[in-house]
Amino acid sequence: MKNIEQVCNEAVEWIRDSVKGAGAKGVILGMSGGIDSAVVAALVKRAFPDNCLCVTMPCYSDPIDEKHAQLAADAAGMEMKTVVLNDAFDTMKKLVGAKDSDPKLAIANIKSRLRMITLYYYAAANNYLVAGTGNRSELTIGYFTKYGDGGSDMLPIASFVKQEVRELAEYLGVPKEIITKPPTAGLWENQSDETEMGMTYAELDNYILTGKASDAVKNKVDTMYARSEHKRVPIPKFVPSDKQ
Repeated sequence: MKNIEQVCNEAVEWIRDSVKGAGAKGVILGMSGGIDSAVVAALVKRAFPDNCLCVTMPCYSDPIDEKHAQLAADAAGMEMKTVVLNDAFDTMKKLVGAKDSDPKLAIANIKSRLRMITLYYYAAANNYLVAGTGNRSELTIGYFTKYGDGGSDMLPIASFVKQEVRELAEYLGVPKEIITKPPTAGLWENQSDETEMGMTYAELDNYILTGKASDAVKNKVDTMYARSEHKRVPIPKFVPSDKQ
């Protein structure tokens, strides 16, 4: 990435402007233990060193994720709260009558949406905005949960594909073990982003940046993009003919 220092400085200033424009005081984000949240945390800390908070929200999660979340928070110099959502997840499953035969994502996405509720509680309590951690690669194919990790007030790294996020992480001092760990959404045991997407980030990034890919990757990305369009656009509103 060219002029990475300038890019980071511009991102920091954009975060400040977004917060001030909303009449807020600072920024909160969810810390997953992955590279995306670690990069956003580093930028947020630079923008609001005294008014920022990250929250890790384990929900029957791999303990290594919480360890990496703390590692990333320490590297960024940020305060981190831990909110364990196991009981809330169990209660929600009971309330909605979730069954083992239900689609896997229908149940797993409860976790992501509980995390969104948690972040917005702390955001409202502190007059903060919620920073999302979605990158361009994932946003392109809709690899996020609507009103879950897709629920935020700003997206600081939405213009960067995964490889560019790695470059930002190197520059911002994100710990190596977080940069090199296999990406995962952490919604179930042994989940892998690339396995679930059906392609590597390298293939996806290359197609997004150059338009070049195998026919299989092109077809998969184009299909996922089209099917997930509803996640990226404003909520459709019916307008009767006499109000058009």
